[in-house]
Amino acid sequence: MPVSDAEGRLEQWFAARGWSPFAFQREVWSAYANGESGLIHAATGTGKTYAAWMGPVLEALAEHEAPRTLRRRADGAPLRVLWITPLRALAADTEQALREPIEAMGLPWTVESRTGDTSAARRARQRDRLPSALVTTPESLSLLLCRKDHEAIFSDVRCIVVDEWHELLSTKRGAQVELALARLRRICPQLRTWGVSATLGNLDTAADTLLGYRADGAPHARRLVRGIVPKDTQVEALTPDTMDRFPWAGHLNTKLLPEVMQRLESAQSAIVFTNTRSQCEIWFQSIIAANPAWFEFTAIHHGSLSRAQREDVEDGLKTGRYRVVVATSSLDLGVDFSPVDLVMQIGSPKGVARLMQRAGRSGHSPGRVSRILCVPTHAFELVEVAAARDAMRAGAIESREPLDRPLDLLAQHLVTLALGGGFTRHAVLQELRSTRAYRLLTDVELDWVIDFVTHGGNALKAYPEYARVQLVGDRYVVTDRRVAMRHVLNIGTIVSDAAIAVRYLKGGRLGTVEESFVSRLSPGDKFIFAGTPLEFVRLRDLTAWVRKAKGITGAIPRWQGARMPLSTELSHAVRAKLEEARQGVYSDPEMQAVQPVLTLQAERSIIPRPDELLIERCETRDGHHLFVYPFEGRLVHEGLAALFAYRMAQLTPISFSFSCNDYGFELLTADAAPLEEALESGLLTTEHLLHDITHSLNAAELARRQFREIARVAGLIFGGYPGQSKSVKQMQASSGLLYDVFVNYDPENLLVQQARREVLERQLESSRLGRVLQRLSESIVRVIDVDRPTPLAFPLLVDSTRSRVSSEKLADRVRRMTVSAEKSTRSGTSMTFRAHEGRATKVVK
Repeated sequence: MPVSDAEGRLEQWFAARGWSPFAFQREVWSAYANGESGLIHAATGTGKTYAAWMGPVLEALAEHEAPRTLRRRADGAPLRVLWITPLRALAADTEQALREPIEAMGLPWTVESRTGDTSAARRARQRDRLPSALVTTPESLSLLLCRKDHEAIFSDVRCIVVDEWHELLSTKRGAQVELALARLRRICPQLRTWGVSATLGNLDTAADTLLGYRADGAPHARRLVRGIVPKDTQVEALTPDTMDRFPWAGHLNTKLLPEVMQRLESAQSAIVFTNTRSQCEIWFQSIIAANPAWFEFTAIHHGSLSRAQREDVEDGLKTGRYRVVVATSSLDLGVDFSPVDLVMQIGSPKGVARLMQRAGRSGHSPGRVSRILCVPTHAFELVEVAAARDAMRAGAIESREPLDRPLDLLAQHLVTLALGGGFTRHAVLQELRSTRAYRLLTDVELDWVIDFVTHGGNALKAYPEYARVQLVGDRYVVTDRRVAMRHVLNIGTIVSDAAIAVRYLKGGRLGTVEESFVSRLSPGDKFIFAGTPLEFVRLRDLTAWVRKAKGITGAIPRWQGARMPLSTELSHAVRAKLEEARQGVYSDPEMQAVQPVLTLQAERSIIPRPDELLIERCETRDGHHLFVYPFEGRLVHEGLAALFAYRMAQLTPISFSFSCNDYGFELLTADAAPLEEALESGLLTTEHLLHDITHSLNAAELARRQFREIARVAGLIFGGYPGQSKSVKQMQASSGLLYDVFVNYDPENLLVQQARREVLERQLESSRLGRVLQRLSESIVRVIDVDRPTPLAFPLLVDSTRSRVSSEKLADRVRRMTVSAEKSTRSGTSMTFRAHEGRATKVVK
């Protein structure tokens, strides 16, 4: 079929749906036809999927003569397109979206998915013949590379599309995709790669990471296509009628539920997003309790629910069977929910990109307005909403930085290559250096990893089970069938607490919770999961057996990974909104609602300027408090709190306890801390930062725990066979033993060094911490002595109280604390320090 005819059929297909291709879609199709690769960046719901898909479709149509001939070739084509998706839940929806146009235009391609959810029968069929287009995940793609015939099955691939690239970019799964792409480009040198992304700041880096690097170290040529379709996003927030002058995290909780119910009632369909699965369960229960009649059309969706439940909810949203769905980030991505006309965000989005991503779930088609309604869980989140709106309008979107040389993943990948026909050192080094993740890989590092997978490294050479790869001639291969089986079962980079299945004594499977939650339950304990009150019966064979409970208020399961700190961009925007408030400007409805709180803050203390660091100091019956406000996010504040405590303890023996939130941190001591002396001797200096932060925490123990993930990814420990998974305690014990062996007998072990780096970067955001400390070292330090905690200090005080309250209810304790705080009448006394190179000098008293 001539190219013009193929384009005509495509135009007709668009026209039949009342659409017209956008300029950016045409640009991608033209670039693909010219053999180019690139990155497509456009707002959610503006047609990115068909921008990436129609290039290969047009090419295939142009290669055939007539539609009737196409239909007679029922066997289809060899594998031509790989579509990589970050979530299994997206695969079925993507599969349908890709299949629809080719069936309408008569292209005899087959489109199938292959993920962890794919049935055994379909996987068996795909072993003999893969479809023309395969939708898969990074893990399933790596499993295909384990096949000895993988070069043959991928030899006809012409295009790879990586969907939601922004979600993969800064993770080990993203590096896993880089490695797979490098192998496929070696097999198919003319391979074209296109990424699909939304809400990303560092587009050039993202594109270079996706497309790789040439032998001379320069990035490959690529096309960066920005969608120019206007997408109007409206952000508003619910505000309470009255605002507590001393708010604390969670004090609003479901206080705004009546207003939420009113908005939901007026919407045809809505998604209520929460930041955690626990919060998701709470709000689902609250909505049903507020109006039990809504149970029939209200559903819950998060990653721990069974696949069948998730798919039922997704289908119900599309068909209109469910009007309201309470969800986590499990519905952030990709799935087309065009009927949704309202999105709610419970709590702060914590990031500008996340706000835009979730807002895009409403009006999820070109030209429609996206609306998001934020529901604060405490007063200061109103500031975050106003700040996020400003940052979104200014285009201040978060960047996501790719990883640099994760050697645990490299070890896993080398075993994959050895299993898939073998590799030679020279060829694999060239292949690895074509990726951004490993472009700076040294010969020493590669030789160390090869020695690690062939002998177990220096410390494990005496143990044959760690010799997974053998050198046969000049090729490294896997010859042991048991090694092959264990590797296939262990492949991937997703590591979490052991998943415990939740199942009825008589009935089906509800989903999974983490072992750490179930381990605290006793028979007869009640909890809420999947929106259902349950009674725990017993734990057996990694299954929590339950029965339905009636009329209870149960504990909500807690899942790891719940903390979501403020992003750098949103932190900057929050400081800008506070500066407006300091100047008396309250232009947003959210800022007007929180004005009484900020006015009181200014009366009792100050609202700090962007170039100031505010430290409030007060004494209560609990001890001496220092409240420090960098406004840089929880993780950075945890690192700063430990650093400040360590540096002050070097001046005088003193013990600290601390609490942190996204705005600041509290240091509590029995005796007054030497703050002035510490400021003058370099409390804020960036000198010796790595040494001080490492010694300020139990870094060795943190690294030991982080090593469990690294050991699992690298293949040092095995999670168990299906149905016989090891518990998290067993995994931790095994990895802890290996960690001690390496520290004592192989101190230069590169995986141990990686564990230490990951602790600093992941858990403490050390690179961001360094930048923040540099900013603080150039700031004016304002030390304010107050007789009672201020509105900014109050949530920190409540957080530290949470861990101490036992028989007394937290809410009762907080009420008494509020009464005490209200009694204060005088303003604080102020001291000002001007910092220079991290050492602050007092200039005013």
